[in-house]
Amino acid sequence: MQTDFDQIINVSRRRRVNWTLMSLIGAAVLIVGAVFGSAATSRGWFKSGDGNRVPIYVSAEPQINQQITLSGGFSSIAKAVTPAVVVINVSGRRQQPQFFNPFGDLFGDPDQDDEGTPRPRIIPRGQQPRQPQGRNPLQRIGTGSGVIVSTDGYIITNNHVVEGAEKVEVELADKRVLKASVIGTDPPSDIAVIKVDATGLPTVPFGDSDKVEVGDIVLAIGNPLDIGQTVTMGIISAKGRRSPGGTDRTYENFLQTDAAINRGNSGGALVNLRGELIGIPSQILSQTGGSIGIGFAIPTKDARNVMDQLLRNGKVRRGMLGVNVGFITPELAEEFGYKGTKGAFVQNVSPDGPAAQAGVKRGDIITEFQGQKIEDRDQLRNMASQTAPGTSVKFKVWREGSERELTAKLAERDLTPEGDKSGESGDNKSSDAGGVLSGVRVENLTPDIIQRYRLPASAKGVVITGVDPNSNAAVAGLARGMVIEEIARQPINNLSDFNAALQKLGNKKSVLLSVLTSQGSSYIVVKEE
Repeated sequence: MQTDFDQIINVSRRRRVNWTLMSLIGAAVLIVGAVFGSAATSRGWFKSGDGNRVPIYVSAEPQINQQITLSGGFSSIAKAVTPAVVVINVSGRRQQPQFFNPFGDLFGDPDQDDEGTPRPRIIPRGQQPRQPQGRNPLQRIGTGSGVIVSTDGYIITNNHVVEGAEKVEVELADKRVLKASVIGTDPPSDIAVIKVDATGLPTVPFGDSDKVEVGDIVLAIGNPLDIGQTVTMGIISAKGRRSPGGTDRTYENFLQTDAAINRGNSGGALVNLRGELIGIPSQILSQTGGSIGIGFAIPTKDARNVMDQLLRNGKVRRGMLGVNVGFITPELAEEFGYKGTKGAFVQNVSPDGPAAQAGVKRGDIITEFQGQKIEDRDQLRNMASQTAPGTSVKFKVWREGSERELTAKLAERDLTPEGDKSGESGDNKSSDAGGVLSGVRVENLTPDIIQRYRLPASAKGVVITGVDPNSNAAVAGLARGMVIEEIARQPINNLSDFNAALQKLGNKKSVLLSVLTSQGSSYIVVKEE
């Protein structure tokens, strides 16, 4: 059956069909496999050659019972979506980068080559050099994209697009320019909501980002490099990504795509073949500042949760379990007798927090949260943060060979610097460790050291003053300024405890350490290669 893409009309019935890319002839003919089934997703109608309306769907289930030839490529999807993707221009009194750069030196300087020679530069549209007039006048400091999600003018975009803005203007696809007000922002998720005073606007419907699978075809729509609205195509390359620049104060669960994303695409649309919004492009990974096929988009499930809270409450409230969790390495799994590397390893438990009250202990492994298996620490953080504070949650922990279910009432996470912060007498001479910790030099903690490394006042242990870069300890991640507070699960208060613990280790080829930094406690396994 041959079907031309003519229009997309969202209706309430629920079905789905899988599309599989079979062949591409030039830029005009695309053969896609479709399968009909039942699922909770929105429906799109397309006119067939005989004038009948035929439902077309996409799913991740590779069941193909018929082929559909699409003679128009992706043009009808683009026609349906692009009217609702806008250009956002931001003015202010301070210079602001036009894109979010969490990667530091990975981006390099886009205005210089590898030897520092200035490159030829294209002045973006609307940004010709001009002399400032008056005293500290408003000037354009950035540009990005946004997606209209309601007919009365609500637009979702990135926080970094409008951050620092004193004036926001939105350019619609029909070239109208409207003033916009910032309704709410959420830096930890990089989501913002703005609004223009208009009605009857085109919109992009939300899709279910949880149903997205690696390999799905997607389109990215935005205003790259301020050249105007652009549509690019790619696939979903990965899910659940966290950027190299992410921190414990950010919440990232990115969809990775190879659809070309550049500066100015931020806040735009990543859509599936139903024309549904499944992601908000937010970051790129590049050594040049341009697209190299590694782009990150915020899943709409996360973005919509933030948007809904901003509209209802003016801010985002996040649940907190009260644990510092890490990834499970094969070495940690071996030390604790755990099979596999799935789960979130409890590095530390906040005193009197929900987890502590529920009975969670250091060294536990959280394997399930609210009935869902936990793959790693990032999944647990995101799930807890998306659950409202005060909610009673059930979760499972693995401890010493058995699994148990616990219940906790989530607290509210305070993301302010103040709220996010989760010596003994004796010989203070530096000591060189031997055995598996060979190459590590330590000394007793002092008030000056505690202050210098911004450690908790109650910190106990010995501080690392040096690590041989060729040692097993350096390979494991030990570094100067870390405090060794446990060796093989035995508390270390001073050099005497440290030396006694080393003697007990004897000729062991690996050791489990608990180390403390300004970010909190964590376990590290040092293994002799």
